[in-house]
Amino acid sequence: MKLKRFLLRYFPPGIILEYQRGEELLQKNVDLLDLTPGTDVEDLIDRIVRDEELISENRKPQLRKLIFKLIEKLDTEELPQNFYLFKILRAHILPLTNCAFNKSGDRFITGSYDRTCKVWNTLTGEELLTLEGHKNVVYAIAFNNPWGDKIVTGSFDKTAKIWNSETGELLQTLRGHSTEIVCLSFDPSGDIVATGSMDSTAKLWSVATGEELYTLMGHTAEIVSLNFSSDGTLMLTGSFDHTTKVWDVATGQCLHTLAGHRGEISSTQFNYTGDLAISGSIDRTCKIWNVKTGQCINTLRGHNDEILDVAFSTSGDKLVTASADGTARVYSTLQGACQAICIGHEGEISKVSFNPQGNKIITASSDRTCRIWDVETGDCKQVLEGHTDEIFSAAFNYEGDTIITGSKDNTCRIWKC
Repeated sequence: MKLKRFLLRYFPPGIILEYQRGEELLQKNVDLLDLTPGTDVEDLIDRIVRDEELISENRKPQLRKLIFKLIEKLDTEELPQNFYLFKILRAHILPLTNCAFNKSGDRFITGSYDRTCKVWNTLTGEELLTLEGHKNVVYAIAFNNPWGDKIVTGSFDKTAKIWNSETGELLQTLRGHSTEIVCLSFDPSGDIVATGSMDSTAKLWSVATGEELYTLMGHTAEIVSLNFSSDGTLMLTGSFDHTTKVWDVATGQCLHTLAGHRGEISSTQFNYTGDLAISGSIDRTCKIWNVKTGQCINTLRGHNDEILDVAFSTSGDKLVTASADGTARVYSTLQGACQAICIGHEGEISKVSFNPQGNKIITASSDRTCRIWDVETGDCKQVLEGHTDEIFSAAFNYEGDTIITGSKDNTCRIWKC
């Protein structure tokens, strides 16, 4: 085995080793999830060289350089504080359903009740493509990040479609669900698409051929949330039947049913390492699960209304819950202790996420505002105002310096530092 080169992964921090084994070119991750500006770099380098057979002593200077580069990215003191309104896009003739960035953040997509998905240039606000062909609401959309050369759209017309994001060419139509598709995702390799439907099933599809690989059966009510683990071996589905299920992607088998909630599941997510999962429910609680055993590790309480969205930070040491009670709560993953409460919205919060650096969270609310919060204190840092109807979607780009908000007012807004 011969190390060819190092690649950097900023969020969560890590180094990817590209190496040769025979004729094959392979990759291996060195995760540095605990890296901070205060890390003892020399000690860390010694440990990596000791544990990783691919890295020899003479690679230490190169390794040192890369680690300092990662620390520089993590040093949030240098980050600009305020976002300003950069562009308003009159995106669709009917309300939007969703929006999503590609990895570099130079393009994003919007889905709408007008049955189309549009591709936009983030820098100019120009509409690049309109993807037409669905016969009903385009509800769920995603890029095949990190490449961003394909888009998948899921519709109330019971089909999903895979498109070339450069040309707008329709590559595949995925038929098989008996009711609306409401959630979907590409796997990390970009080879598989998963779709979740109101018909209580999820399906795995080949991106290359459009063939159905597996139908994941077992839920007894609508599937409203699904996610792949970062290595693509596992999938999580959350359902109105009050349970979350863990599936083996290679076989389509259910490995665990995560039961214990007393109400419908609204949102689910794996942490980066894939050993933990969270589920948010309308029973007002969020549960942390051990993925390997299927056991509930912690039940997080505190909200006095339905939990509508949950998210891990990129490194996975924190998680955030958003509720119909108008607040978001930040918890320590390890202790399960509530560390901050974000109070200020005048309506329910339907979407929440961390910035890539993990020091801020963003919330989208029915009160027509989006707010940016300090993770440590729960203080509101900024209110993004101007939408004239509820905001249902808000996302950071990969660098954390651009935000996109989508609203029922048929527009989306681009905000920049």
